[in-house]
Amino acid sequence: MQQLRQAEELTATRPGRLRTGWRAAHEPVAGVSRRVQLIAYAVPLAVLPSSVWRLPILFDDGVGVGERAYVVALSVVSEAFAFTAIGLIARWGEVFPRWVPFLRGRRVPPKAVVIPAAAAATVLTLLFTLLFIASEISGTTIRGDEVPADFPSQAGGWEAAWFYFCYSPLALWGPMLAVLTVAYAKRRRVAAKTPAAA
Repeated sequence: MQQLRQAEELTATRPGRLRTGWRAAHEPVAGVSRRVQLIAYAVPLAVLPSSVWRLPILFDDGVGVGERAYVVALSVVSEAFAFTAIGLIARWGEVFPRWVPFLRGRRVPPKAVVIPAAAAATVLTLLFTLLFIASEISGTTIRGDEVPADFPSQAGGWEAAWFYFCYSPLALWGPMLAVLTVAYAKRRRVAAKTPAAA
């Protein structure tokens, strides 16, 4: 009976921990506008459809274990990188969390965030925005090869529509990350100039 009561108490505390963790990961710091918050929350949502689109490949008969692992890893890593955009508005993007050894509680140097975020925004904009649009207009793949007949966009009908519905939001990832990076850099610059931050 004692073990059951302890299990119930443990279960009762988990939602509170989960809720607290969720808030800590997503709650914006002071000075973040509502528009910038919405952009940050939209980044993982823009990447999610392409990750979902890939998952049915796991159930194809001709797909090997290595390719299945690659598809899962690509989807998980894409979402993890997309989630880092929320760090540009949340406290963990300005102060290292408690679980980071040796750095916990210290301020995150702005350049340590701005430089990688700006580089990622540039690469994502070039790849997923400009190159994707250019390849669609020219009728080639991103590598410049001729589009194969079995390519999803060539299928026509609902299959092509589903492909575009899932992959078109990726074109927004780079520009949204660029907006968030500029807003982060400005906010940190202003915070560094205020007497309270000194």
